[in-house]
Amino acid sequence: MIEQLLRTPLTDLVGVRHPVVQTGMGWVSGPRLVTGTANAGGLGILASATMSLEELERAIVEVKGRTDQPFGVNLRADAGDAVDRCDLLVRHGVKVASFALAPKPDLIKRLKDHGIVVMPSVGAARHAEKVAAWGADAVMVQGGEGGGHTGPVPTTLLLPTVLDAVDIPVVAAGGFFDGRGLAAALSYGAAGVGMGTRFLLTQDSAVPQAVKDLYLSHDLTGTVVTAKVDGMPHRMLRTDLVAELEETGAVRRVAPTVRRTLEFKRTSGMSWAQLARDGRAMRKAQGRTLAQMTLAANTPVMLRAGLVEGDTSAGVLASGQVVGVIDDLPTCEELIDRVVTRAAAELRRASSCVV
Repeated sequence: MIEQLLRTPLTDLVGVRHPVVQTGMGWVSGPRLVTGTANAGGLGILASATMSLEELERAIVEVKGRTDQPFGVNLRADAGDAVDRCDLLVRHGVKVASFALAPKPDLIKRLKDHGIVVMPSVGAARHAEKVAAWGADAVMVQGGEGGGHTGPVPTTLLLPTVLDAVDIPVVAAGGFFDGRGLAAALSYGAAGVGMGTRFLLTQDSAVPQAVKDLYLSHDLTGTVVTAKVDGMPHRMLRTDLVAELEETGAVRRVAPTVRRTLEFKRTSGMSWAQLARDGRAMRKAQGRTLAQMTLAANTPVMLRAGLVEGDTSAGVLASGQVVGVIDDLPTCEELIDRVVTRAAAELRRASSCVV
């Protein structure tokens, strides 16, 4: 385990040794991966969207029992129990609250009043400006190369616009997997990088080996962005099922969608009233249609089949484009050590070019 080689506004803000963030991936970013990241000096983030409130508390307690290093929890700002989840973070002294959507000013204040760092994810400069004005401590910006829900603008173009728009630390995500990427992000002016697929493909990830092998078999053309799974653009591995969904009409998708909605209700323990409240919040926050909100229930169930149950035929596996350049499964410690060491070397090399 290496000592700190790079000091940035992110390391100062959060108290981690290295400016590397393991992003909150549903069904992937559990206690094992978060602990491995935290103990290696990075910022591990628990993904809570696929957990009940009780499961989230157990996960937080487990991480705290396995590390004394800072870690975070990713929350859905539009969840019906978002306030209860924030109170859980306060009660257990979690260091960072990250959000997939912009939390409202009162929620940001609630967390900041208890010393919790608030770091929403954004997809545009105007979103960064909004949450910064509301008091967010940092933002994570993901370009189109990233896995899961993503936008069309690549990180190399999106990142500079966000850096120009705000004066709080910016973490760059989407397309990062090694030390050269970290060095490039820091050269742009970012405070660190966020990596999802790269951490999914580690020994500390609880994703079944057969599914990891499937990821490793894909090349740079092995992902596709589709809205047919949950109604919003979603980057995932290019599989036979995704191809089938792309070709299937809306009417033929109704029955499977309803079936998976029922399955999500069962596994999440949510009542119909809770689902309806979350749906209304999602519609208001994201402007989704009724059909898109119904489709959104597909994602957790379809991802669980592969990422948790190890079903390689499940066909819906979120992935960034970097899957095409990853060919090994290091531990979190090995990964972070080599990323940071390479980044420091690249920055030293680049500085030698200055006359």
